[in-house]
Amino acid sequence: MTTTPLVTTQWLADHLKSPDIVILDASWHLPQMGRNAESEYQDAHIPGAIPFDIDDVSDPASGLPHTMPQPHAFSSKMRKMGIGDGQTIVAYDGIGFFSAPRVWWMFKAMGVRDVFVLDGGLPKWTSEGRPLEDGPPRQRPPRHFTARLDHGTMADIEAVKRATQSGDRQLLDARSPGRFSGEEKEPRAGMRSGHMRGAKNLHYAKLVNEDGTLKSAAELKTLYEAAGIDLARPVITTCGSGVTAAILTLGLTVLGSSDLKLYDGSWAEWGGRVDTDVSTDPAA
Repeated sequence: MTTTPLVTTQWLADHLKSPDIVILDASWHLPQMGRNAESEYQDAHIPGAIPFDIDDVSDPASGLPHTMPQPHAFSSKMRKMGIGDGQTIVAYDGIGFFSAPRVWWMFKAMGVRDVFVLDGGLPKWTSEGRPLEDGPPRQRPPRHFTARLDHGTMADIEAVKRATQSGDRQLLDARSPGRFSGEEKEPRAGMRSGHMRGAKNLHYAKLVNEDGTLKSAAELKTLYEAAGIDLARPVITTCGSGVTAAILTLGLTVLGSSDLKLYDGSWAEWGGRVDTDVSTDPAA
């Protein structure tokens, strides 16, 4: 296997029938996109792929969108889906590089070593004329899955508050510049506009090429450094609800950064509370 968090469409085509490979259609769309991941899966997906719904595999008690479930709940979901210990997991999405990194991060946080994102996702696979199938997912027998949550991969609101005060960790926000500055209204009702004081901004879309693949390591390094991130220091990534923050985490992983945390509550939590400090000054 590759040592990067990515696999190519050619690699997946070569291993498509391997019994140890589990392919996940991790498509998820924002409401304003006007797309339905379930119906798109039914229309066309990579052969053998299992739909992975981040809203379903989440913690219903958190009160926040698609936050990480407890390990026992994650294990139960994976067992029912037929995903087991020791398998290699490849996640893709219907945009190319959008929600699949979130699923990659979830499995990494739950202790899975061999989990990867298909670079370019379904659009690249389809553009190359590779095989597709339609209809509901194939039934898979239950498998034993062991989830061991690595708490070091996650940041809660208290850790983010400390970072805004002490600067012990860099904060990197994946939202658009307009949302970061507060000039754009937040899509969720009741959210304040702006950003965490001291955070830097790197819109996730800048990391992705027009064909839906991730940019080269050299290009990524330039983007992170231009955003004011010291690649040698710890980083907490954040976004609107913890999805596109994982794109920034994956990009940093490509560059060899290891002390990384993702703020799972992200702006859905921070912007919805009254006890958090919000800035609309892009430089503060």
